[in-house]
Amino acid sequence: MQDIIALMQQPEAWVALGTLVVMEVVLGIDNLLFISILSNKLPEGQRERARRVGIGLALVLRLGLLATIAWIVQLTQPVVTILGNELSWKDMILIAGGLFLVWKATKEIHHHVDPADHEDTMVGVAGVSFGSAIVQILILDLVFSIDSIITAVGMTPHVEIMVVAVVTAVTVMLLAANPLAAFIGKNPTIVMLALSFLLLIGTTLIAEGFGVHVPKGYVYAAMAFSAIVEGLNMWARNARLRKQAASR
Repeated sequence: MQDIIALMQQPEAWVALGTLVVMEVVLGIDNLLFISILSNKLPEGQRERARRVGIGLALVLRLGLLATIAWIVQLTQPVVTILGNELSWKDMILIAGGLFLVWKATKEIHHHVDPADHEDTMVGVAGVSFGSAIVQILILDLVFSIDSIITAVGMTPHVEIMVVAVVTAVTVMLLAANPLAAFIGKNPTIVMLALSFLLLIGTTLIAEGFGVHVPKGYVYAAMAFSAIVEGLNMWARNARLRKQAASR
């Protein structure tokens, strides 16, 4: 208890906490996008429960990994060499998670645009079972949790700060889950944009797994630009609809 009080009196601890909370929330957005899109494929009565279970699992995994920080740090040590690239367990987990994300996003994009599957789109139709959705969410939770904890370890040595940052980020995810899922469900074009984001994130995970560092700022700047363009398209589309309704 005295250690925590002493830590709270250090200005640099508060700076580290604020920075880490922002980083954890940003990393959590990727996780939340996947949870929102996948849960929207379930029947209406199961969607909110799936989102809560998925986010709850993310919190459990992150806190569990924080309890094994010594083991997590060792995940960055090379264990195998493939095509001249030394890969650690973290690298292999990122590559596997990236491949899963690319496969999943590509599959859902195909289902969304294929006229033959028009009645089996992602929004409003149960394309997966509850158990299958939770398993897929758990896989991505694990990938994003390991990335999140390793980021936290690199920013501060204080476990207390990491715990507060993780709990805060997951709380933000929990509060934003239903509004984000509802927004995606009501705007079909947003589904394609969100899937494109997941495709980009998956590709980035694979690249980083092979040692190619992709600055997160570039990735999120591209995503923000795309979101702004889509927002302008939605604004223009709504303006046209209002004009057409007024002229009738």
